Amino acid sequence: MTPVEQRRIGATRLAVDSIGLGCAPLGNLYAAISDDESSALTASAWEAGLRFFDTAPHYGQGLSERRLGDALRQHHGEEFVLSTKAGRLLKPAGYRELRHGFVSPMPFDIEYDYSYDGILRSFEDSLQRLGLDRVDILLMHDIGTLTHGNDNDRLFPIAMDSGYKALDQLRSEGRVSAIGLGVNEHEVCSAALNHGDWDCFLLAGRYTLLEQEPLDHFLPQCTARNCSVIIGGPFNSGILASGVQGARSLRYDYGHAEAHIVERVRQLETACAEFDVPLAAAALQFPLAHPAVASVIPGCATPQQIQETMDHFHREITPELWSLLRARGLIRADAPLPSASMPGTDQ
Repeated sequence: MTPVEQRRIGATRLAVDSIGLGCAPLGNLYAAISDDESSALTASAWEAGLRFFDTAPHYGQGLSERRLGDALRQHHGEEFVLSTKAGRLLKPAGYRELRHGFVSPMPFDIEYDYSYDGILRSFEDSLQRLGLDRVDILLMHDIGTLTHGNDNDRLFPIAMDSGYKALDQLRSEGRVSAIGLGVNEHEVCSAALNHGDWDCFLLAGRYTLLEQEPLDHFLPQCTARNCSVIIGGPFNSGILASGVQGARSLRYDYGHAEAHIVERVRQLETACAEFDVPLAAAALQFPLAHPAVASVIPGCATPQQIQETMDHFHREITPELWSLLRARGLIRADAPLPSASMPGTDQ
């Protein structure tokens, strides 16, 4: 088990490993896994050295939290960091084969609630589902126009006033160590910085080997405010893990990849192949070069994917590859590049 570098979350005392596990697959994202398969997955993650786990009530409408709590409870007294989210309450709604992309046996549906009472209720409900006595990082989930469209104009002020007060109270009482947002759009994070003292943002799919728009404003804001960023979806929903050479399903941003995305990934994959580097290895390591980024948290659905992910994370990548990607215009000229010592232990 190769040691992993730890990075501090904002100005808090909390530190996370530079790689963690996104636990949406434990909620049967896109495909069902059995309880035994879930147990094997979390056991493999622990054995591989993963100690940072991210879940949410939304993932399988409670299923991911239940399964992750069962896995972590046996490690009571050992060091790990757990993040979950608030903003969706679960209400009984009968059984259905598929809800919101999750093949779930849980008979619940979601109700958005970013109010003070809603955030506190969500937090308490999560503790019950997890069967644990603590959550380290609590993130307001999926506020923003990508999820809510025009209704975000109504919900955002509630979240930034009433909801933030609940998060801040939980932090001041020591019931959580850090607070932030967990979203798929950087614009709402930039807006939130005007409304509170946030420790971190979990940003999924927006600062990757394929996309670097947050370099314009959001990431510099985080650096200036000492606010950490956790990168979810470093594979952009899968296409940066599978590549496009012979892949059967080209999934990007939770949907089918369009032609221009496929072509750009093809160019990235070709450049990586010139140095015998798996595309997935470059995708995992690239975001960590930015000083605001504390961790990447890919989702894995099998023990084999856990092992492959850790191999990619620890893969030594020559600086010449990053220079080539920059020279070909495949990553932005102002994007920080990984050093030869990344991404393992402190050098």
